[in-house]
Amino acid sequence: MGQAMGQIRAGQFDGRLTPLAVKRLGRPGLHADGNGLYLRISEGGGRAWLLFVHVRGKRREMGLGSVKLYNLAEARERARKYRQIAHAGKDPIAERDKEEAANAAELASCRTFKECAVEYIKLHEAQWRNAKFKKDWPASLESYVYPKMGDTDIRDISKADVLKALEPIWHTKTETATRVKSRIRMVLEWAAARGYCTPEPRLWVDVAASLPKASKIQKVEHYPAAAYTDVPDIVAKVHASAATATIKAAFSFVILTAARSGEVRNAPWDEFDKERRTWTIPAGRMKNGREHRVPLSDAAMAILNSHPRTEGDEHGLVFRRPSGKAFSDMAFTALLRRLEIPSTTPGKTATMHGFRSSFRDWASEETNTAHDTVEAALAHVRGDATVQAYARSDLFDKRRELMGKWARFVIGS
Repeated sequence: MGQAMGQIRAGQFDGRLTPLAVKRLGRPGLHADGNGLYLRISEGGGRAWLLFVHVRGKRREMGLGSVKLYNLAEARERARKYRQIAHAGKDPIAERDKEEAANAAELASCRTFKECAVEYIKLHEAQWRNAKFKKDWPASLESYVYPKMGDTDIRDISKADVLKALEPIWHTKTETATRVKSRIRMVLEWAAARGYCTPEPRLWVDVAASLPKASKIQKVEHYPAAAYTDVPDIVAKVHASAATATIKAAFSFVILTAARSGEVRNAPWDEFDKERRTWTIPAGRMKNGREHRVPLSDAAMAILNSHPRTEGDEHGLVFRRPSGKAFSDMAFTALLRRLEIPSTTPGKTATMHGFRSSFRDWASEETNTAHDTVEAALAHVRGDATVQAYARSDLFDKRRELMGKWARFVIGS
């Protein structure tokens, strides 16, 4: 009875260790738990688990890890696992080393969503010529995605994670939210292609079903636009102004091509094919992320031919400031304000983007052009996913005819 009480005081029972013993024992040496498992306490106070096991008739000693990593129950379970391996005729130490190597490899291959996004941006940003787009891509993820799922293993990203990032801004910043959604998807698809993850099969179907349609909740704010009937006079007024020749040329080119201001301001020479009279804007510079071909009218070609390419131009821009860099949108906004160009919105000056609306109104009022052709000229995505799947043609020849008519209306010849 006294001996049993002594064992209890020492923290042991029936010759086996107890959690209390593991905590209290401090004498250096080996302290048996049974079945080959020992608690080893070093002279310096280090505490670790040790297993003696027989492999093919030979006694082997293997470490099972620190007491700080594994408690008594966990150490017993690990000992049982490796005894079974030894009983099967395998070397438990070799098996442990394989297991640790596999875990290390898995850990090395593990990437968070943020790490994948940063790598994706680094690989793709060179093709993003639009400075605002290049800045907005990482900024939107920093603001809305990384705080919610930036540190999440890319393999574990779920519908819940995506919705956690999108739901707070889906109603209040709908346009931004749709862009963020698209960027999350691009990163995940890129990571899947690299073998970093396997996204949930129905991830985007479920995300779409979980959120209201953006088109139903988004408040559309139209840019103030000049009446289409005023466009020829506006162009003439700009050309009679004190603006620089390059600003005047770029202004007219924006209107004649019905392009966005940024697409023209950042257009390099290598996007133009003078022989085919075509301007091809790469997907990375387009708002919808799709390559867009623009047929060039005689008037648009005349502007290009009046701006010969300068050899050694670092940026290669067609319409550039004396420094060689692109004009800002404010250069055109200031011009419209200075000339007091009116819009159809009371009290508002016309905007450069609004001339795209002027073009659409002209096409509807003055031509019999099909709606799809006009939308294609504006580089708008036509219809839903089903319509897009069948709309393979960009209606280029019809658009060339339309842009010729528009140029004759604007220039008057």
